[in-house]
Amino acid sequence: MKLIIAIIQPHKLEAVKRELEAVEVNLMTVTNVLGQGRQKGITEIYRGAKEIGNLLNKVRLDIAVNESFVEPAITAINKGARTGSLGDGKIFVIDLHECIRISSGERGGTAIG
Repeated sequence: MKLIIAIIQPHKLEAVKRELEAVEVNLMTVTNVLGQGRQKGITEIYRGAKEIGNLLNKVRLDIAVNESFVEPAITAINKGARTGSLGDGKIFVIDLHECIRISSGERGGTAIG
């Protein structure tokens, strides 16, 4: 089992969801977050001068999957989120040691989905 954490641009959320649904990954938690990466925040030109903000709005997806869904999910996120520009986001894949469905007490891979 793995936990996939993806940080993406907010306007790409619907495209990422469509791509994930196409590979049968439907269960996720979505959170609005603030952050900065290599672009170090917002850079805008205002009256001819560069202005740099601190943090950008991003969306964080937390997706727990069984091993067979890891690569399809990563490919789907990349396909839906990529613009080719700096600031498209990041994907982190973390080992998930345990998953427990509260309503039934199921554990492991069956509890994920």
